[in-house]
Amino acid sequence: MNFLVDTHALIWFITDNNKLPIQTKKIIESSENNCFVSIASFWEIGIKYSIGRLELNANLKDIFSIIEETGFDILPITTSHILKNSELEFFHQDPFDRIIIAQSIVEKIEIISKDKAFSNYDVSLVWKV
Repeated sequence: MNFLVDTHALIWFITDNNKLPIQTKKIIESSENNCFVSIASFWEIGIKYSIGRLELNANLKDIFSIIEETGFDILPITTSHILKNSELEFFHQDPFDRIIIAQSIVEKIEIISKDKAFSNYDVSLVWKV
């Protein structure tokens, strides 16, 4: 199956944080699944890191390398994603989450996220506790 990993789940996965449930971690680790990370997540991590809202035990370049080396497929933002984003109602205000929602809809892939606000949209959420 294909999954789009939301930013918080990605960070918890690469830092082995126990906030990521074991069953959800197994989905990400399974060789039977293709897990995508939106380029928007890199952007979000970069911004939060630079303004001090995200503390990491490595520098940003190393974090990005870890994400890429872990085997995630990077999902670029396309004009189709932007057009879908422009059509979304404003249940969710966060621009990074909105583009991830749009990407999920356009690409028809489930999102791994605990963000309940995503359920206001026509997306499938996965969060196994």
